[in-house]
Amino acid sequence: MSTLLQVQGLAKRYGAQSVFENVNLEVQRGEFVAIIGDSGVGKSTLLNCLAGLDHWDAGQVLHEGQNLGRLDERQRALWRRSHVGFVFQAFHVLPHLDVAQNVGLPLLLLKQADAARVTQILAAVGLQGLGARLPHALSGGQLQRVAIARALVHRPALLLADEPTGNLDPGTAARIMQLLIEQTREHGAALVLVTHSGAAAARADRVLRLTAHGIQAAEDGAAPASGHQPP
Repeated sequence: MSTLLQVQGLAKRYGAQSVFENVNLEVQRGEFVAIIGDSGVGKSTLLNCLAGLDHWDAGQVLHEGQNLGRLDERQRALWRRSHVGFVFQAFHVLPHLDVAQNVGLPLLLLKQADAARVTQILAAVGLQGLGARLPHALSGGQLQRVAIARALVHRPALLLADEPTGNLDPGTAARIMQLLIEQTREHGAALVLVTHSGAAAARADRVLRLTAHGIQAAEDGAAPASGHQPP
């Protein structure tokens, strides 16, 4: 295994208010790390920092040794386009594009448009036959699966997911978690997932708890799976 993501002494503040500090984290290729923590502790903010979407006030975020803090906004956007798949809690599905167009957007931006790949990933998330629908015609659970398909379609090296199963029934949630884990293992990606779901966290290689003062192994029942065992 090789280290894909390194976080060193990361701190985030809003004015005088500290969100978190002293966050140190390494994630290996093929590894699934779940992050838990109290509401308001900054789990979503941490994911945004890992994607270079938010600025931080101290520390470093390195992707395969590349320091994201040294990139300007355009360079970060280009880096995300090639390397990151992000499942936002609020979906961020574009309302004027149909399902297939939303899912295929990362490929289009990379000039790798592939209708067959879009069809394949839609089937994998259980949305086969819905490619021509507009987002307003979908349920919340279906929109969440569109967002997940879009994050996976270009086989990114870094998968960041914010409560990706929050709007899904248990059976669908289990299938989506299986898909995320398979992509992580098969393509040597790194998956960092924020969740309140014990079932999702239990499938992770490591479960970490974020607090205002750092991040450490969870000790309260969200037990990680041992090693890279098959889900």
